[in-house]
Amino acid sequence: MILLVSMTKPGDDYSQNGAGAWGNKLKFEEISGHPCLIQHYSEVTPQSCKDIGARAIFISGFGYGWDEIPLKRILGLYDVVKSLEYPVLGACGGHQLLGHIFTKDFRKNPKLADEPMRKLRPGEPDWDPDYHPGWFVEKGMHPVEMVKRDPIFKGFRKRMWMREAHYCEVKKLPPDFELLATNENCKIQAMHHKEAIIYGTQFHPEAYTDAYQDGKKLLTNFFAIAGLTR
Repeated sequence: MILLVSMTKPGDDYSQNGAGAWGNKLKFEEISGHPCLIQHYSEVTPQSCKDIGARAIFISGFGYGWDEIPLKRILGLYDVVKSLEYPVLGACGGHQLLGHIFTKDFRKNPKLADEPMRKLRPGEPDWDPDYHPGWFVEKGMHPVEMVKRDPIFKGFRKRMWMREAHYCEVKKLPPDFELLATNENCKIQAMHHKEAIIYGTQFHPEAYTDAYQDGKKLLTNFFAIAGLTR
């Protein structure tokens, strides 16, 4: 079973999460040949993962501020990830969540805060003024450069094209993680835990298209690493 963790606000429709959690569920099932269950982050606990027989976990992105997440409702997911027992792939906000999980104690921190990439430079156009005006936003298909070979990049050349949609980033590589990919806008585009199958990608591999298939290839590799193959 693949567990797709939806990072929507409590009460929001899962289908409104990014490109749609339901659409991503169908993609994961088609790629892996295994069923995928969607759960809200507040529902995830070590026991719930055992109950459903989770074999891989995908943590989605989201479009609201970190200070809007009540940390007491995410402690179950925090404990699941920190256990290092499950293959995990966090994308965009899920990637940033991994950065927070491995650098902060959620039981001691009252809340998290946004960590934007940078302010717009003088004269730099604001292409999306309704989304964090005044801040640089990386959006659309962008090139990403591999800096370290890893099984998740099996079959890739050094440069790949991935969907981006973020203004925050992981500012510092967490302890026990290694940098896998970067680009000129955001240094930590992909990272990997040195002792566990835990990956973070600032980009959205699930948002691949017919013209840009690198995200699908990365997901295929992740599910293979997790032992979920057809």
